[in-house]
Amino acid sequence: MASSNFIDYVKINARSGAGGAGSVHFRREKYVDKGGPDGGDGGRGGHIILRGNTQLWTLLHLKYTKHVKADAGKAGEGGRRKGAQGTDVILEVPLGTIARHAETGEQLLEITEEGQEVILLPGGRGGLGNDHFKTPTNQTPQHAQPGEPGQEAWIILELKVLADVGLVGFPNAGKSTLLSVISAARPEIASYPFTTLVPNLGVVSYRDFRSFVVADIPGIIEGASQGKGLGLRFLRHIERNSLLLFMVPADSEDIGAEYETLLNELRQYNPSLLDKQRLLAISKVDLLDEDERKQIPQQIPADVPHLLISAITQEGIEPLKDLIWKTLNE
Repeated sequence: MASSNFIDYVKINARSGAGGAGSVHFRREKYVDKGGPDGGDGGRGGHIILRGNTQLWTLLHLKYTKHVKADAGKAGEGGRRKGAQGTDVILEVPLGTIARHAETGEQLLEITEEGQEVILLPGGRGGLGNDHFKTPTNQTPQHAQPGEPGQEAWIILELKVLADVGLVGFPNAGKSTLLSVISAARPEIASYPFTTLVPNLGVVSYRDFRSFVVADIPGIIEGASQGKGLGLRFLRHIERNSLLLFMVPADSEDIGAEYETLLNELRQYNPSLLDKQRLLAISKVDLLDEDERKQIPQQIPADVPHLLISAITQEGIEPLKDLIWKTLNE
């Protein structure tokens, strides 16, 4: 199944290269009786670098790469020849990748642009050759600096999906069906909970050749902020969305209560998520008769724009696109 290829979390052991040692060397040539020190500097150790790549959308290629090691720098040589620097190791990652220190949890860097390169672990500096230590009173220094050691750490790479709109809702709220209707994405759709186990992205075509990206993210359940269900795997991805589209099915027992439950899970996970723009779509309205439709506005919070939609009958789909585009560009 293709969805099993979506990997958004890997842990690797990274080690940058040590710097090369400086050289202790003296100039020795014919007719030059007492040549001075000419030991060259050691080369820098190789860096561990992360580079953004828009052609990647998962960390699958790093899943089985547990150890990443850069080369050490070469030692300096006589004639003030500097040692070669160690070869850098460049790891290509999808946009939206962050790196954390596995032990402290500290966020080290974030990749958000194509071609962006950030040094994850710098290589050690090369040592100075004895040419740097000559003085009027010590014209034949017999020492040089060793190279600095490289750095080693366990690093966690996490992918947070980059999208304009994130679909937020309980399992079976109709998120995948909506994405399949408004875009060319073909997520797995079924009547059982947690059909969607990984995020699906779809590009929605809008008027005048404009477009925006929608992410269908695994459904959450009450307690997701404490890790229940798909828990934190879901909530991590909506941190990057500009707009949150909450989806509650029309046949829910209490639409307002379900919306508040979803909102509360976001609040407990990260209160700043409540600062994002929010819309509410009441899905599956094709299941309701006229009397039931008239009762819906009484259950909906007054502070959030809402629409009634049906992915099956296409009701409200175009107005929903208009509202999303308007909200994204406010």
